[in-house]
Amino acid sequence: MRIVKILIVVVLLAIFGGCLFVWSGSYNIAANKPHWAITSEVLEVVRERSIETRAEGLTPPESFPLPLMARAATDYAEMCMQCHLAPGMAPTALQQGLYPQPPVFHEGHGDDHDLREAFWVIKNGIKLTGMPAWGKVHSDDEIWALAQFIDYLPNMSPQKFRQLTGLSIMPEAGAHAH
Repeated sequence: MRIVKILIVVVLLAIFGGCLFVWSGSYNIAANKPHWAITSEVLEVVRERSIETRAEGLTPPESFPLPLMARAATDYAEMCMQCHLAPGMAPTALQQGLYPQPPVFHEGHGDDHDLREAFWVIKNGIKLTGMPAWGKVHSDDEIWALAQFIDYLPNMSPQKFRQLTGLSIMPEAGAHAH
């Protein structure tokens, strides 16, 4: 019985200490100040496991019709490239100011890229990262095509990107095209 009382007191003290820490404002949430290493580790695990768990049951389409892929190229240019950049594009002021830094897809995403996870992230967004939930304004078919288009970016030349998106020039480094 004594052990139970001690455990209750320890838990209550931990809760009180946590609340006191939050209330004190000690933790700096500024985007230009990185998280503590332990905070980054915990957030990364929470993010990865959350996405993996929710993407498990998703099934990508077997094919992507050409008009849908053309739309995906345009969508990427309009919705994604200011943060995730594009082949031949220099970093933007918006991309450089985000924390955590968004992935730069044309630089590759290694072996860990999963189409289902990309779909889930594009559709639902990620809290506290600047990644919006595009599922509110795009169909699942459009989002699947966009996830597939992202998979093509590491092997795409700047000329091919401009051709697919209809862009004649790419924004310059530090451009303020928000």
